[in-house]
Amino acid sequence: MSEPAPGGWFGEKLYASVRQTYEITRVLFREKTAHQDLIIFENPVYGRVLALDHVVQVTEKDEYVYHEMMTHVPVLAHGRVRRVLIIGGGDGGILRESLRHDVERVTMVEIDRSVVDMCLRYMPSIPGRAFRDPRTELVIADGARFVAETDERFDVIIVDSTDPLGPGAVLFTERFYRNCRRCLAAGGILVNQNGVPFLQGDEVTLTYRRRKKFFKDAGFYVAAIPSYYGGLMALGWASDNARARTVPVATLRKRARAAQLKTRYYTPEIHAAAFALPQFIRDHIR
Repeated sequence: MSEPAPGGWFGEKLYASVRQTYEITRVLFREKTAHQDLIIFENPVYGRVLALDHVVQVTEKDEYVYHEMMTHVPVLAHGRVRRVLIIGGGDGGILRESLRHDVERVTMVEIDRSVVDMCLRYMPSIPGRAFRDPRTELVIADGARFVAETDERFDVIIVDSTDPLGPGAVLFTERFYRNCRRCLAAGGILVNQNGVPFLQGDEVTLTYRRRKKFFKDAGFYVAAIPSYYGGLMALGWASDNARARTVPVATLRKRARAAQLKTRYYTPEIHAAAFALPQFIRDHIR
């Protein structure tokens, strides 16, 4: 495993025919963990960057977009969330945002303890004090096995996974979605990272068909995240409550005010608009 040198470039290896690169000003950490190749480096534009298996997962500069949209959309759409389950999310960003709500407990199931430890050490601004919050339950385990075996029920499940490669592949299967449905309380909502449709259209189609088998309402909403190359990112949505994704903006405003949210990307207006999909994405889910 060659070590990228300061002044060199990190090339993301997600797509076969296109690639984005990041200048490396300093390598903070690199290790081949039991599950994946983990690197944290500094970049002049994005600050500190975490990549797993040569794919960028999170950057200090724009993490708030992804974490706010993955969290506040389902939580505020639901309106009465008490228990949240996060699958993955080792950087702690979704945990941080979940704890901004009046929840009883947030259970986070991360397969790779090294991701948690290294983000706490090298990217502490992302989790903040979330891992110290008494409402946090951190479980180091396989997320797919957890949802297959747990007897607990959750109001919201947020799947903050890698792309369907390596240890993240199992989190895109029919069996996983079926087990998530089993773990949801009545009216619960499942959301998941679902790639960039312009470059990963087949992934959108496949996951839609798989989730649709187990939920009355399945679809997507979108967010513009600069470090996720290729345009809008699709965030998967599934629930048996079809009304949850059409909550009026006025109601969302009221819920956001009650939670005293201070956000940098999320607004109730963005929330509602995020479900208005461009035609090329709608074509993938016909």
